[in-house]
Amino acid sequence: MRNCAKIALNPARHFLYQAVMQSPSLRQLDIFAQMVAAGSIARCADMLGVSADDIARDIGSLEMRLGYRLFEDMSGTVRLTPAGRKTAQAMTLLSQDAPEDWDETAAPAQAPLPPPAPPRQTIMLAAPAPIFGHFQDALSAFEAANEDIAITLDLQVQSVTDAAAALREGRADIAYFYALEEPAGFASRYGWSEPLSLYVGAAHPLAQADSVSRDDLAVTPMLALERHNPMRHIVEDALARGRVRLGPPVLESDDMFAVMTALRAGKGVFAAFGALARDLGRMDGIGRLPLDTQLPAIEVRQALGPRAAETPAVEALAEFLFL
Repeated sequence: MRNCAKIALNPARHFLYQAVMQSPSLRQLDIFAQMVAAGSIARCADMLGVSADDIARDIGSLEMRLGYRLFEDMSGTVRLTPAGRKTAQAMTLLSQDAPEDWDETAAPAQAPLPPPAPPRQTIMLAAPAPIFGHFQDALSAFEAANEDIAITLDLQVQSVTDAAAALREGRADIAYFYALEEPAGFASRYGWSEPLSLYVGAAHPLAQADSVSRDDLAVTPMLALERHNPMRHIVEDALARGRVRLGPPVLESDDMFAVMTALRAGKGVFAAFGALARDLGRMDGIGRLPLDTQLPAIEVRQALGPRAAETPAVEALAEFLFL
């Protein structure tokens, strides 16, 4: 699978690391690229001029944001998970920097080139990154069973607006997106729901409450993703529909390590759903608030392009992902 999000990262150096410090997502992707190229956390830290703990923190934060693990083990020589290997393949410039012996199956330098493979039909699938984590095994199984089909991923789609544009413009054959209900005038079908929950640290005054009301939340400071992050808008729409109003934000950051640190310090409440919520629920010193009202769930919906009926493989994959 290839990612058509067109992520292009130059080889990371200390000056580049400093230049992107204000953009956590770019920093974490850059560190991931350098980890693959370096082959170990110690070598990566040395190349970037930072500590190994800094590297581990940012990789862990990136994995939480993506919704799947990138590395099997961070000690010694690091090994990519299947999802991590596919993510690495998506970075256009990464292959120019990665050592040849990273992939244990790489052919020797003098081995003859294999004959060209027959052309493969490409299916373009657009989905938020955490949703890719949900069905990555199904995608791999479908490709393995259909060697004449390649699946290209676009992980930038989040909302119905994103999905509709991607399908209309031919940038996707199948699109998954987040919604609070079935969108009017846009054909889609319900996949599953992700509960929305609120989290606080053990030091927060509400952490020991038996029940938390809307009035309690209205005076509780909020921790939030950055304003440009589509996930923040989805969460805020769900909270508004549930008539839940939080206090003003004391932190706005896409750096999940910073969010978790603020949570554990009792600085505010953080709303999350999906893989991120599941990870937060397993964190020491962080817990889910017992609300006296149920929050709206976030729906995951699937939509097909206007010409999907003319392409049996597209309809087959769309059905396969529902099995």
